[in-house]
Amino acid sequence: MTTQRASNNAFPALRVTNPAEFGRVAVLMGGTSAEREVSLDSGRNVLDALRSRGIAADAVDGIPSMIRELQGKHFNRVFNILHGHHGGGEDGVLQGLLEAMGMPYTGSGVLGSALSMDKIRSKQVWLSLGLPTPRYVRLAPRGQRAAGDVHAAARELGLPVIVKPACEGSSVGVSRVLTEADLDDAVALAGKYPGELLMEQMIEGDELTVAILGDTALPSIRIVPKGQWYDYHAKYVAEDTQYLCPGLEADEEDAIRALALRAFDALDCAGWGRVDVMRDRSGRLFLLEVNTAPGMTSHSLVPKAARQMGIEFDELCWRILEMTMPGGARA
Repeated sequence: MTTQRASNNAFPALRVTNPAEFGRVAVLMGGTSAEREVSLDSGRNVLDALRSRGIAADAVDGIPSMIRELQGKHFNRVFNILHGHHGGGEDGVLQGLLEAMGMPYTGSGVLGSALSMDKIRSKQVWLSLGLPTPRYVRLAPRGQRAAGDVHAAARELGLPVIVKPACEGSSVGVSRVLTEADLDDAVALAGKYPGELLMEQMIEGDELTVAILGDTALPSIRIVPKGQWYDYHAKYVAEDTQYLCPGLEADEEDAIRALALRAFDALDCAGWGRVDVMRDRSGRLFLLEVNTAPGMTSHSLVPKAARQMGIEFDELCWRILEMTMPGGARA
């Protein structure tokens, strides 16, 4: 993969021009994860965009409904806009089902989806390749963790730290821990969600994200929340969060986009996604995570970056779906 500068010429002409070639499209949304409401919002937007361009698309809520539709052979391909883990369709389980049924779908495959959903495994892959990511400690689920493990981990990393579930998204269960007195509450919040916990060094500086579309890294976005950090409220509710695109300039912009592509490729991701990055006060970049089915709400970042390239929302959805066709990323 190679990085490309923002330009309307960075993308080839659409390969599919007749919406009938897509057949019937299932827009898979909702599900049972902690990110259900965000997924429903994203799904409604994608559904409207596809229909606005003449594509025969219908909503399907969750994996059990999708199984029934697959058995009935009602659709020709799936636009997956489920978010999250445990019924969220972003962790490889859905992808394995669709692969077994021979159903084309958007986004990354089984391995890329599974690795990206697990922030600990993502870090292990990146570190094996020498890619930068914050220092971390892996914490066993509650009940399997020895007394004192959490405080020992915080002392090892040094405060401040971030505590979060290893396999959730949308800032669900995430806390910033500035003092040791706040540590137990942060772990209790993250522990409400299944699986391991991740404690990582808190990088102080700029929060950035880079969207990936095909083999191209779109312009970075620097996120400037009104509050202290970019939490669930700042992502999906607040209207005062600033999004600066491109987030960096010149060589620094080239560097973050190249790093994002390397991180995306390292986890075997494909099609489209978003790579979240921190930049510390000295200018060093640190990889946080990859989202393989990013939000497509009014506040979401992939559409903002695409618009910077001259790609409006309806065309963005078309291009993502186009990659499910023969010769595409998910063919």
